[in-house]
Amino acid sequence: MIKIGIVGAAGYTGGELLRILVNHPNAEIAWAHSKSQAGKPVYATHTDLLGDTDLTFSGDDIASLLALDGLNVIFLCSGHNESKKFLVENTIPDSLKIIDLSTDFRDQTNDFVYGLPELQREKIKTASKIANPGCFATSIELALLPLAAAGLLTDDIHVSAITGSTGAGQALSATTHFTWRNNNVSIYKAFTHQHLKEIKMSLTALQSGFTKEVNFIPYRGDFARGIMANVYTKFSGTIEEALALYQNYYASHPFTHVSTQDIDLKQVVNTNKCLIQLQKHEGNLLITSEIDNLTKGASGQAVQNMNLLFGLPETAGLRLKAAAF
Repeated sequence: MIKIGIVGAAGYTGGELLRILVNHPNAEIAWAHSKSQAGKPVYATHTDLLGDTDLTFSGDDIASLLALDGLNVIFLCSGHNESKKFLVENTIPDSLKIIDLSTDFRDQTNDFVYGLPELQREKIKTASKIANPGCFATSIELALLPLAAAGLLTDDIHVSAITGSTGAGQALSATTHFTWRNNNVSIYKAFTHQHLKEIKMSLTALQSGFTKEVNFIPYRGDFARGIMANVYTKFSGTIEEALALYQNYYASHPFTHVSTQDIDLKQVVNTNKCLIQLQKHEGNLLITSEIDNLTKGASGQAVQNMNLLFGLPETAGLRLKAAAF
């Protein structure tokens, strides 16, 4: 069994992590830390876990939690910039593995390994610290990795992608209130989204000479979960050649699937899957990539990385069912 601690366990990603780990065959949740919910049952905050766990949120005594005998891994699920602060303020045993779900260590200028299994599964297996990818980044990177690996990114890339409201986190703001978000769609951070940096980093890792623009327009959707990214770029080959390229690249990756039929968000919501569909329009290849922003885009991918770190089957605890209807 893998003994696990979760920091920031009261938020969306922490709750999603708990939902997956309570049913993981090799996981033992040693503690779930939350300053705001300390002393309360986990199911009082994550009400869907009533009957699944009697765990209580731990409070401020983080030093004793980190020193717990046999603790194997901690997940950092607090807000952005909080992970760096946490690691500065606390002593982490050398034997303890870290999986961070924030943006803090994704730039590869540190000793964290970027945790996109479809990009660098072997590096993840031998790492001690993992920087979990962003949700938009995961969807867009999975749309483009086969082209980059083949050196076929020859022109600018154009991305239009929409995400559910849970992507904004649990804290309320003017653009997360139900009355504003419901029956509404809006653009935000056009061409400047923070995930662009890691997207370009991943593409150049496979195609070192790639210098073209990634033009990214993100949308806020009026639904809770899921990301649909529509990505297009110049491609001189046939649709059959594109399908073969993508199917070959993802043949050994259990969660990314290339579909020859139309795809929709309900096929991926509540799962760790990425579904990809390809279309050829004159000289452009259109790649539609869909994930659940909280599972494959966050907590599910974090568990996938944990499985790789500890030599488990990559799919352990992650054979999750889509809502379907």
